[in-house]
Amino acid sequence: MSDFSYLDWPFFEDAHRALARDLDAWAITTLPGILDQDGDHSDVAGTCRHLVASLGAGGWLKYAVPGDYGGIYPKLDVRSLCIIRETLARHSGLADFAFAMQGLGSGAISNYGSPELKQAYLPAVASGEKIAAFALSEPDAGSDVSAISTTLRQDGDIYIASGEKTWISNGGIADFYTLFARSADSEGQISAIVIDANTPGLSVTETIDVIAPHPLARLTFDKCAIPTANIIGEVGKGMRTALGTLDIFRSTVGAAALGFARRALDEATDRALSRKMFGQTLADMPIAQAQFAEMAMDVDASALLVYRSAWTKDVKKTRVTREAAMAKLFATDQSQQVIDKALQMFGALGVCKGMKVEELYREIRALRIYEGASDVQKIVIARQHLNNHRNGTANNV
Repeated sequence: MSDFSYLDWPFFEDAHRALARDLDAWAITTLPGILDQDGDHSDVAGTCRHLVASLGAGGWLKYAVPGDYGGIYPKLDVRSLCIIRETLARHSGLADFAFAMQGLGSGAISNYGSPELKQAYLPAVASGEKIAAFALSEPDAGSDVSAISTTLRQDGDIYIASGEKTWISNGGIADFYTLFARSADSEGQISAIVIDANTPGLSVTETIDVIAPHPLARLTFDKCAIPTANIIGEVGKGMRTALGTLDIFRSTVGAAALGFARRALDEATDRALSRKMFGQTLADMPIAQAQFAEMAMDVDASALLVYRSAWTKDVKKTRVTREAAMAKLFATDQSQQVIDKALQMFGALGVCKGMKVEELYREIRALRIYEGASDVQKIVIARQHLNNHRNGTANNV
């Protein structure tokens, strides 16, 4: 049984505590019926569509959009997003993915879009009627966002988008994409724009299989015509839009890793308490106890960093570039270690398909790469630390 004592920490309000408990109860009763229908992951796209619809029907996607457009809070509440991702990840990596992409895929609209653009997309995101996606990465532009080569050219009352994107989560099942492209009308600066999936010239040129299956694709944009009204924020300010969106959602990646780690710790604990070896249980052995001490400490330390970052964003209303980077880096890296130790306690069973620890072992790896690889987070943290020291301040600016 997972430890819920962290909900008593001062980072949370009663609404957050109720959210954690209500969502956990919903996941226990609802997710098995959805996931069992695709136990072999033969139809990941179909399962994700089902998950988005169920999350919408359950009211959980309301946390992914602002209050004026069907959401719970006036602005996105990062603590709620983290609690939801942690809880869903503890039950199902695919359910966490389905929720996360609704938030990330529409986050730029929520924070920088015009009222008309918000009204056109966000209520349908909250209900689960429209699936969102975030189209940033390219074959030669991953961690180096400035290397984006997809172009956006204005032609009267439309923009023409041409280029290619890859590693796009929800690629092929999304109803719309938040697209980042280099704008010819702003001296080559990056702009953000919403493009509907049925736009002529937009095609899925490759579906990508990964170790933890989820919809992932390469997209081609062949002179796609997009209304100028679909621009998000200011033309040429897309880099600010992308980084500002990631500033909100990066902490939630750490929260998902935390959910995986909690589940691994639970699985390992149950195994150790029941596994008989050498006339005692595995849990009685000092070497196993040492592993549990490290695992429990890493889980709590991750939770402290994740919810410090979320609380700072929600309450202090400030940039959390440093805090979010720390949360993501530590939680994802340490979750990998926690899961590895848990798998080891299962021995040969741990690497068998169908075992939860084997699934977790595959699920965690991608989190150390997407939305800012661990190596990049170290650079972000170091630069912020050095800048703060030079400026004589401990605050992000």
